[in-house]
Amino acid sequence: MSSTARTRTVLVTGSARRLGRDMALALARAGWQVAVHYRDSHESAMQTVAACAELSGDSAAFDADFFDEESVRSLVPRVVERFGRLDAVVNNASLFEHDDAQSFSYVALEAHLRSNTAAPILLSQALHTHILARIAAGDEGAHGAVVNVLDQKLWNQNPDFLSYTLSKAALEAANTILALALAPQVRVVGVAPGLTLTSHMLSQEKFEALHSMSPLGRSSSPEDIAAAVCFALENRSMTGTTMLVDGGQHLQRFERDFSMM
Repeated sequence: MSSTARTRTVLVTGSARRLGRDMALALARAGWQVAVHYRDSHESAMQTVAACAELSGDSAAFDADFFDEESVRSLVPRVVERFGRLDAVVNNASLFEHDDAQSFSYVALEAHLRSNTAAPILLSQALHTHILARIAAGDEGAHGAVVNVLDQKLWNQNPDFLSYTLSKAALEAANTILALALAPQVRVVGVAPGLTLTSHMLSQEKFEALHSMSPLGRSSSPEDIAAAVCFALENRSMTGTTMLVDGGQHLQRFERDFSMM
């Protein structure tokens, strides 16, 4: 049996940079072959591929536009063609653009639903189809797992980022639906981070102050989220549930989104 046939492969969407890159590296460290998905960040994606390959021996980059259904549908077959198999999908890529009840529009909601809800569902569907094909071909032990990256915001709602929040709420509901629909071949687990990385909306000083606002005195780190994703992929008793990895931030009431505070 070839090393490609023995080694598990995971597709991590939006893994060229930031939190997705941390997940990809953690999975490579754990021995997974990593398919690095990106949309526009080709150079960063290739840097992530090189770093993953040093850890696991193989990695490759795949571009796909999650606003385009055909682009999404082609992604899993391309990964399978390259690696020979796919065992897991981490749905990390996410559109995060501000709107609220006053600025809400069909256009904003549709964009978020396409990227943050529809694409993860299609990729889960494609993984399930692939696992069924492997079983039919004699790989009776084939099984898969999906991790959907959610947001502690769903358990601590505020008026900001309305379309984003709705798209993640729909994905959280899909956790349950897909866990039932794709069983027993594929498990589906959610991981919901708290405030994890700073952005252009927050100064480092403000980020550190907000990060400490939790019962544990710290929110999630990239290492915490990556560890939770690895755990979810390895624990074969978990499905249809979500791990909140946020230092307890979902237990506190925040009137605005962190980036607007």
